[in-house]
Amino acid sequence: MKRYRLNQLPDVTEGHFLKGIIPGEYLCKGGLSFKKPNARTHTNDGPGGKDWHVHEDDCEVFILLQGKAIMEVNGERIPMVTGDVFVIEPGEDHHLISDAEDPCVNLWLHAGPNRHPDQL
Repeated sequence: MKRYRLNQLPDVTEGHFLKGIIPGEYLCKGGLSFKKPNARTHTNDGPGGKDWHVHEDDCEVFILLQGKAIMEVNGERIPMVTGDVFVIEPGEDHHLISDAEDPCVNLWLHAGPNRHPDQL
């Protein structure tokens, strides 16, 4: 896992704004998510409902736009605040937990070799 603040991202004027931080020519998956208080992503994912969520071949990026959260990475709980950018690397088990008092709004993104299908 890598952690950045928004102001630490490189000044990129071509390609996607995370170029040089994550591999992949294009942003190809992602979304905006409004979490309920205490919501935890990917709970009971995996074979047999095990609490395990990994991406084997690419990074996933979480950007906290509002509120607070905890990012669980391989069992470690790391506080997130507005403006944090977390890069989850291949093979890392990860879950985002929204704060009870100040629930989060976040972006999640993946990059890859091809554009999103809606852009073709």
